[in-house]
Amino acid sequence: MISIKIYKQGNEILIGACDEELVGRKFEEGKLQIDVSKAFYGGRIISIETFIQYLKEATIANLVGKNAVECAIKIGLIDPECVLKIKGVPHAQMVRMR
Repeated sequence: MISIKIYKQGNEILIGACDEELVGRKFEEGKLQIDVSKAFYGGRIISIETFIQYLKEATIANLVGKNAVECAIKIGLIDPECVLKIKGVPHAQMVRMR
């Protein structure tokens, strides 16, 4: 399951999404750090299938976790070579230019 929060500003749709179990956790490795805060990522809990539909509509996505990032790779939004790992946790961002 995926935790997702949706932000809309004009024509832009930003989603903050992560694997459900990562909400509220913080990961640090060297100079890298990610805070998977409830304020940004904690929203609705949705299925992978529903998440994929949101990904297809998003213009900006900030993704954390194996399931969330793999979904974006699967539908061609994220290049696997561009995934950052912090303490073994995948993180990727996407911006779609229209």
